[in-house]
Amino acid sequence: TTAQGILGKYNQNKCVSLAYVLWSLDKDKREILQPLKSDTSQIEIIPCKICGDKSSGIHYGVITCEGCKGFFRRSQQSNASYSCPRQKNCQIDRTSRNRCQHCRLQKCLAAGMSRDAVKFGRMSKKQRDSLYAEVQKHRLQQQQQQQQQAPDEAESPSPPYTLCSAGLTDPADDPACYMDRTSPDGGSLTSKVCSFYLDIQPSPDQSGLDINGIKPEPLHDYRHGDGFFPYCSFSNGDASPTLTLAEHDHLAQIICKSHLETCQYLREELQEMSWQSFLQEEVEKYQNKPQEAMWQLCAVKITDAVQYVVEFAKRIDGFMDLCQNDQIVLLKAGSLEVIFVRMCRVFDSQNNTVYFDGKFASPDVFKSLGCDDLISSVFDFGQSICSLQLTEEEIALFSAFVLLSADRSWLREKLQVEKLQRKTESALQHILQKNHRDDGVLEKLRCKASALRALCGLHSEKLAAFRTVYPDAVRTLFPPLYKELFAADLDGTLH
Repeated sequence: TTAQGILGKYNQNKCVSLAYVLWSLDKDKREILQPLKSDTSQIEIIPCKICGDKSSGIHYGVITCEGCKGFFRRSQQSNASYSCPRQKNCQIDRTSRNRCQHCRLQKCLAAGMSRDAVKFGRMSKKQRDSLYAEVQKHRLQQQQQQQQQAPDEAESPSPPYTLCSAGLTDPADDPACYMDRTSPDGGSLTSKVCSFYLDIQPSPDQSGLDINGIKPEPLHDYRHGDGFFPYCSFSNGDASPTLTLAEHDHLAQIICKSHLETCQYLREELQEMSWQSFLQEEVEKYQNKPQEAMWQLCAVKITDAVQYVVEFAKRIDGFMDLCQNDQIVLLKAGSLEVIFVRMCRVFDSQNNTVYFDGKFASPDVFKSLGCDDLISSVFDFGQSICSLQLTEEEIALFSAFVLLSADRSWLREKLQVEKLQRKTESALQHILQKNHRDDGVLEKLRCKASALRALCGLHSEKLAAFRTVYPDAVRTLFPPLYKELFAADLDGTLH
């Protein structure tokens, strides 16, 4: 009778079956599984089935994290064909998932991920019972672990998501990461070594990297004059004689391929975008956010974009041959600059909006950040670089040129970095000439490189001012990777 009454109530909306109503009367399972239709917090107790990271729900039929969800979506949208550089048996976990796309995709398929996968609400009773049992199992395991942990161990934080865990290296690959947790001076050697330790092999003079040994890029005013660019200048005249035309084309092709494979949004996705802007009530919602909440949201978005830039850097020919100190210096100084260059792909110059959090946002959306001058400068830069109407190939080469800036402070092997930058510069100049660009484009791009320095310097200033007022927000709410790249240098410590 109770079931019939509930069924009569729900049949008015034709939303559930009798089997679902009878199942929902089971009190224990209802408490665990019914909220999953609107809240995945219960499922998130189960780690990602692909890499073991924290899951965010059921995606394409399998419990996965956001990273593996996005990877599978991109692989299906682009009909990608990946190859394994090893024996097609690579281990896929949280720290190594970005190393081999082939084995990661195969693991996704083996786990049951499918574009046609059924949603949770259409699971059979057997599937729901199995999921219920798995949730209970993980809950029990967590309870047992919490009971067994000593008080001091219980306070130890879980490993943060850093460049180390982003797939650049596996700490287990290097003995430096097995060092005692405490260094003689009282610092954490594990965090120092693992946080910015880059793949693939350690350089001869460096088995690990102390992040405090890399000082921040000095802040200069790059808005006026060219004196700060001893290496960052385009040569006049013909392309460098060290590369033939065929070699120029080959290098441009490699960098463009790397760019397209590591862009946050594929060309197909950009073509399908509705380019819909936020409504006024949505804009007001963002404007009413607390300042620390809006900063956190932007930090998360930037961190997501940085991960793609890191993958791009790894695929630039010669980058991984640099010593690890220089790889890290270049990423720390240049990752945000590359993000601003890539921004032109998702910038609507007609409406002065940029793609953010699912729609196109005007400067008003970012009002609650409390740094109108920074936001205004970002949008001005977006307008100026869009006016050049760069092709994907030109964006790729300019991004690589910016990232490989040989005038960064604290580089150990400047000549080697300069050699890579010169080759990239030469290829960029060749492609611009091949695309029948006038000579003024080169000078405009040079000005853009200068503007990028000023823009990132302003970001650092605003972040420092924000952290002065909200130190706890930066320490507890910001992604670890964002703090390592942008906040650690403010006082020379990691949080």
